Amino acid sequence: MSDNRVNLDDLNLSDDELFASVNHDELESEKITAPRYSYWQSVFRVFFRKKSNIILLSILAILLLFTYVYPVVIGYDAAVDPYINLMDSTAKHLSPSAAMAKFGANIHWILGSGSSGQSTFDAIWFGSSISVSMALVCALINMTVGVLVGALWGFSRKVDIIMTEVYNVIANIPYVLLISVIVLIMAASFWSMVFALTVTGWIAIAYFIRTQVIIIRDREYNLASRCLGTPVTRIASKNILPFMTSIIVTLAATEIPSYISYEVFLSYLGMGLSEMSLGKLIEASQNAMQTPGWEIEFWSPVAVASIITVVLYVVGQNLGDASDPRTHM
Repeated sequence: MSDNRVNLDDLNLSDDELFASVNHDELESEKITAPRYSYWQSVFRVFFRKKSNIILLSILAILLLFTYVYPVVIGYDAAVDPYINLMDSTAKHLSPSAAMAKFGANIHWILGSGSSGQSTFDAIWFGSSISVSMALVCALINMTVGVLVGALWGFSRKVDIIMTEVYNVIANIPYVLLISVIVLIMAASFWSMVFALTVTGWIAIAYFIRTQVIIIRDREYNLASRCLGTPVTRIASKNILPFMTSIIVTLAATEIPSYISYEVFLSYLGMGLSEMSLGKLIEASQNAMQTPGWEIEFWSPVAVASIITVVLYVVGQNLGDASDPRTHM
């Protein structure tokens, strides 16, 4: 076996030629050459990596434009527009082609007219603005209260004892039944529906968050924070909740469409909003469902409500998946 080692004395080189001194710079030694990590930049990078998400976002943007911008642009008046052709019997229950033949070919009549001679297309988008707004308000209230209470619930054993008993009582009351009773007691309005959906709606979210918090509550860094005297509220907000972003986003994606579904379902039963929401439109057009030639009055708001809820759910689920740091590799 050959020896490949070199004797430096045989090279006839001085120490200055063989070795070069390196200056030590403390600031330079602390620099990290790895690329800088940005959580939300990574979230959006993973989210937009899927072409289907771009398509879904485009559909959602179009839906929101028609929901909030279109009624404003046309100047829709909920007190006047639904009854503008009420006295004209020939304007009621028209198919799209018949409505365009009577009123002219424009976007207002592409879904025909309803029982009062109103534009079904205009009524649907005004109704969707009410339904979507109600869902967003309910989700904001329930998610905020549920996440904060759930974080404290899972981290504080004293709170856990009290809240577990509260949950055991409230969770055994059917949610739909409770909402129905509250709506029947109060006047059927936007804010009464919001109150009915949020008075106990947050507790299921809080219980779910509590379960997730317990999983990471006793990790070493949280135990160290408690030993150092860090307040429970700060540990929950700084050490726990940031690690649950993907869970919270996924939960919100489930909650928002569910409130639209509750509103549509209760309105279909005659216990919904007094305003002309999507659910109210569906409830008002029940008779048209089985009447030949009138079916579009019923199925068009059903289709719009379904598309909005499905798109919101899928986009939210995909955003929740992208929010998981494990997908950022």
